Amino acid sequence: MPGDRRVVTVQRVSDSSRDTAQGAGWGAAERGAYQQLMPDHVEKLSWLNPRILWAARNGVLASWFGDPTGRTRGRWVARRKAAGAPADKVIRREVPERFSFMVLGDTGEGDASQYAVVPGFLKVGQDTEFAVIASDVIYPVGAAGDYGDKFFRPYQDYPAPMYAVPGNHDWYEDLGAFMRVFCADTPPPVPEPRPRPLGRAWWRELLWHRPGPTDEQRLAAARALRPAPAQQAEQPGPYWAIDAGPVRIVGIDTGLLGTIDAEQGAWLREVSRGPKPKILITGSPLYVDGEHHPCAIEGGGFVDDIVRDPEHHYVAAIGGDIHNYQRYPVDVAGRTVQYVVAGGGGAFMHATHTIPRVSVAGVTEREFRCYPLRGDSLSFYSRLYGRRMRLRRFFTLTEDEATAVVAERLGIEPGRAPGAGARITRRTRLVAGLLGTGSRPERRRRFRLPVRKIYTQLFSPSSTTYSPPFFKCFLRLDVSADAARLRCFAATGNRAQELDPPVEDEVTIPLD
Repeated sequence: MPGDRRVVTVQRVSDSSRDTAQGAGWGAAERGAYQQLMPDHVEKLSWLNPRILWAARNGVLASWFGDPTGRTRGRWVARRKAAGAPADKVIRREVPERFSFMVLGDTGEGDASQYAVVPGFLKVGQDTEFAVIASDVIYPVGAAGDYGDKFFRPYQDYPAPMYAVPGNHDWYEDLGAFMRVFCADTPPPVPEPRPRPLGRAWWRELLWHRPGPTDEQRLAAARALRPAPAQQAEQPGPYWAIDAGPVRIVGIDTGLLGTIDAEQGAWLREVSRGPKPKILITGSPLYVDGEHHPCAIEGGGFVDDIVRDPEHHYVAAIGGDIHNYQRYPVDVAGRTVQYVVAGGGGAFMHATHTIPRVSVAGVTEREFRCYPLRGDSLSFYSRLYGRRMRLRRFFTLTEDEATAVVAERLGIEPGRAPGAGARITRRTRLVAGLLGTGSRPERRRRFRLPVRKIYTQLFSPSSTTYSPPFFKCFLRLDVSADAARLRCFAATGNRAQELDPPVEDEVTIPLD
């Protein structure tokens, strides 16, 4: 109307991978400014390096000779209790009536794929109250000397505190550096008595990787990158809870092998009581790749039993460890619990095209969400295998070809419609099969190349992380009295997505 000078602000939202191939990061694009944030020298992490493989041996030793994580964790917790940490391990934060926090998982490789997440993370998270890292803060072995370039430097401009739950890589040096950085410089526990000779524990002790001496000046210089009082956080231990407004955020430590000890299990049952809505943060997701992994508790029971108990009022369970995004809205006795995988915060990308057609706990393809889309994942790995095996013409699938063949194999509607020129040929079907593309349950498995486990453990860290698109992601949760809005934002490494991070998935979670 005449004279009306009201200003209407329209929030610009960039294309996501569900909208266009360019939104996924494909095609010619200006590379992001993240490279300016990186240190001058970046060591390329390769699991083909015998030195790194040997340093990361503790997970294998724990599976062979028994897992000492529970006892070690108990001694760390006792140290924190003696130092005055609250017995209930609850951090109580004063927050506004409406507040937001960030979640990102498996961050710490210190290379381009980690730093590519930073500009979007800072932009989206600039007004948030705190952030949580879900699993594997530091690769490859959680060493104190790596915290500078892999934690303090990339997040030096995030203005709020950062909390974390450790992953298996943080445990490869007995969690010592993690406890120093996140738990008020906790000194190491007194060593346990030596085990009897030639027993399983003796062999484990003999072969166990232990941390070297810490360079105190280097660690102090790293800490100086996040010096502001508002940036500081002190955790009561490797597992904890945060009371913030209407929700309680519960973080658990799943150690080397993805389980929790009896003491932590008893604490989890106790801290989960009561009507306050709760969000679980775990180093090991409870639903992943179309499967249920309930997370065993020493002495009996499962973490997911606690999450599902209606008296505990969990509304979401967010886990790291797997380096992509997945969401499973599971109906639990008439209420929906959102099970989320959120390990795409920096480390090499785990394939999503290997996920079979989803049918688990009542969740089907219609409700399931993932990022990257399966077609983008297949195209990414086809190019990777083409380079590694010097067979580009055979292996390489365009994003449209990959999207079309995935839709055919799974019998689903693609997340993004392939271009009109996309053709499914014998070659595209053969490559899709060789690269482990998921299929319908009734289809028999044939030979496939090692994409999901062996390949990603050995080749991916050294060959997938230095040029866009990276297919990284992070979460923002906006909490009010009656709901929490969860959004998954993408980081491709391209400038367009740095300036306006696209939303790849969004769900509103009732808190009543």
